[in-house]
Amino acid sequence: MPASKTTSGVRMLSCMPLTVMTVVAAADIATGPGVGFLPLVSLGPAFSGLVGGWRRTAVTGMVALLLCVALGTYDGLFEERRGFTAMAAVAGVTGVGIAAAVMRSRREAELAGVRSIAEVAQRVLLRPVPPEAGPLRAAVSYTSAHAEARIGGDLYAVVDSPYGVRVIVGDVQGKGLAAVEAAAVVLGAFRAAAHDEADLAGVGERLERSAARELDGERFVTAILAEIGTAQGVVFLNYGHPAPLLVRRDGSVDEPQPPVHALPLGLGAHGGDRPKPYRADFAGGEQLLLYTDGVTETRDAGGSFYPLGERVRLLSDPDPRRALDALRADLVRYAAGPPQDDAAMVLLRYADTAGA
Repeated sequence: MPASKTTSGVRMLSCMPLTVMTVVAAADIATGPGVGFLPLVSLGPAFSGLVGGWRRTAVTGMVALLLCVALGTYDGLFEERRGFTAMAAVAGVTGVGIAAAVMRSRREAELAGVRSIAEVAQRVLLRPVPPEAGPLRAAVSYTSAHAEARIGGDLYAVVDSPYGVRVIVGDVQGKGLAAVEAAAVVLGAFRAAAHDEADLAGVGERLERSAARELDGERFVTAILAEIGTAQGVVFLNYGHPAPLLVRRDGSVDEPQPPVHALPLGLGAHGGDRPKPYRADFAGGEQLLLYTDGVTETRDAGGSFYPLGERVRLLSDPDPRRALDALRADLVRYAAGPPQDDAAMVLLRYADTAGA
């Protein structure tokens, strides 16, 4: 929702208590005491308790009581019990509104604390990607399927190791804290192995052992690993993950496919082919986009999937961060509604040595 609409909605709710009491007072004066509008003055503190703090609710309740006394005196209702009954109703609703405001404030404080913890967890789990790593410039985009969440089941990391720049992008099966825990296992193993193992296959083996040891039998992680060494080119290792996109200097797009389709991490006990490293050309001025299926499985109002390969033209901005932001904004516009899955993208741009 646009910020302007949200702000206008908050203003309307803030004005609601005063507006309601004004309307009730005008109706009571216009129709006289016979209709019995006076108890409706209690709607003012009732609405205030829903949208304001307890102090504001108490002030609104006092204003409502004074208005009730004034109207009751004007209508002559204190000569009978109706005026006192209306005042009791206003006082009771004000008390309930104050209690509701206090409880809501406590819940909002608790939610703010949870959000703060989630942000810290994100910084520990999904560390910021370095803007430059070896011959590459890098940028990352992460969109959670839950509007209030900061982290989810998608994972990524870029490590500038002694053996070249090593990258992982993955997607944990499932949601919730269990998915976050699985992502932490894979990322921890990758960051250690990326510095220790001399080849990408060794990194993959470390990840498989960690996943087999730490993940339960029903959870798995699709992942793609990439290594960009000193020589131009990129080596991939794919564990059941969507193929990467290589954007060439002329704007054409390649989608390197693995020689065998291996099972995701965590399913090695089920047999099947093990992943094999495969190589693709990756040279100066070209771009590599790694992503999760939350990107390509985004649907528009007609049910069509997001055509990622056709949208890579949006990556033309010289700054990788702005280029990836443009692609993410297009993805959000394309979606028919809120995202149904987490979506992560990592963009790597090879330094344009020809222009150096």
